[in-house]
Amino acid sequence: MTKNRFFTTSNIAKIAILSSISYVLMLFELTIPFLPSFYKLDFSEVSVLIGGFTMGPLAAVIIEAIKILFKAMSGTQTAYVGELANFLIGISFVVPASIIYKNNKTKKYAIIGLLVGGISMTVVGVLLNYFVLLPAYSYFYNVDMSVLVNMGTILIPIIKDSLTFVIFATTPFNIIKAICVSLVTLILYKHISVILKR
Repeated sequence: MTKNRFFTTSNIAKIAILSSISYVLMLFELTIPFLPSFYKLDFSEVSVLIGGFTMGPLAAVIIEAIKILFKAMSGTQTAYVGELANFLIGISFVVPASIIYKNNKTKKYAIIGLLVGGISMTVVGVLLNYFVLLPAYSYFYNVDMSVLVNMGTILIPIIKDSLTFVIFATTPFNIIKAICVSLVTLILYKHISVILKR
């Protein structure tokens, strides 16, 4: 798809609408009782995936970026580390899913795309949390890494250090998020795509 064909008035309007919906969905966060409280589940990626499935991976990236921009402009409680994490990990989910579905728009490939996207998000989440995000939280909040690890240990005794934290806290969170978001996307996509394709 060429640049000129992508940036049509219709696509720009759809991206604006889906970005706004995604931002609103991001405000409704759920904690998971058996995971640290700073891991919060939201369904904002549903809107991003619907945009990606309808208009392609570039649309998914733009919607994800606008959503995060809206969130950053409204203030941050995480020194923007959480916003950065949400963007990078979100992209690792929606882009592979959108690329796979774009090449073969069937339910089978939608499921395959969501599965590959979920695996990608889980792997990227582990790497980013271990090497970047947890150290960044520790630095910006002037909190020793052991304090963060201990938050996980209280809930999951097998957690002993940063590595076991990302394996037994970050990984389950991203798997749960991938499953929940994927199921909602599969339920809603066909109904909403009919409207978006008009």
